[in-house]
Amino acid sequence: MAKSQALKAALSYSSWPLVFVGGLAGSYFAFTSSHPIAAFLAVYAGAVLSLFLLERYIPYEVQWLEGDGETVNSIGHTLLTKGLVQLAAAAAVIFPMLTANVLQPLAAMRFDLWPSQLPMIVQVALAVTIAEFGLYWAHRIAHETVFFWRFHALHHSVVRLWVVNTGRFHVADSLFKIALSQIPLYFMGAPLQVFWWLGAVTAFIGILTHCNVDMKTGPLDYVFSTPRLHRWHHSKQLPEGNTNYGENLVIFDLIFGSYHNPDRPSSTDIGIKGEIAKGFLPQLVQPFTREGVRQIIGKDKKLN
Repeated sequence: MAKSQALKAALSYSSWPLVFVGGLAGSYFAFTSSHPIAAFLAVYAGAVLSLFLLERYIPYEVQWLEGDGETVNSIGHTLLTKGLVQLAAAAAVIFPMLTANVLQPLAAMRFDLWPSQLPMIVQVALAVTIAEFGLYWAHRIAHETVFFWRFHALHHSVVRLWVVNTGRFHVADSLFKIALSQIPLYFMGAPLQVFWWLGAVTAFIGILTHCNVDMKTGPLDYVFSTPRLHRWHHSKQLPEGNTNYGENLVIFDLIFGSYHNPDRPSSTDIGIKGEIAKGFLPQLVQPFTREGVRQIIGKDKKLN
């Protein structure tokens, strides 16, 4: 029993850095292989499996291990937003690079501002920080305006957090975030490999922030978006939920006053006031109908 408790305590403190650093180490070998994307997907799948097992060994909230009827829908949204949307984003980067002679107006808008001479680790850190500014504001706007909340509410409609619903985003929500975060990097002339690394960092922090694992992150809470901080962000209470907008880093939460990290266990009372449609396709369509928006924002009467 004592050994088991000691192991659980050790995993609570070490699991976040182990998964994050291990994921990035695996990404390095993936990106230098002959099949970088396929290899990265294998590394990512391994990280997801690791967190899935940790959720059952050291869960933060035991009740979140119970089914909520949304697993299939969450997987569907993940495959769509993390699959097709990411492929579209990658194509948006690669295609102009390969067809500059055809797309001269677009190619001419790119500026050679990217510090390609710096070590890749420095370039990646710079890209993550620049992208974070766009991600932060895309996320904050999605919470503070009804037009964008109608799409983002799908992500917050879950009543439990676990690794599978990490990618539960409406496709329009994901496209908005990609536009604000990646377009500046493109116009600065960032190379394709930088985009790969940005995607890797975002992928691993994403599954870590949403996992149901009792992780002790301490000082990491003042640098990265962590499970502790993100649980506050999913709180039903608006003063708690409208905080911690950072996707990967919390620098802009600290700068713009939206950082929330009180000295008590983070919230498990999560969800939204409104209602999300049942079923994968209805959830995609709901934000585009008047009645659907009324349901999402929890209005008792139809919108004028």
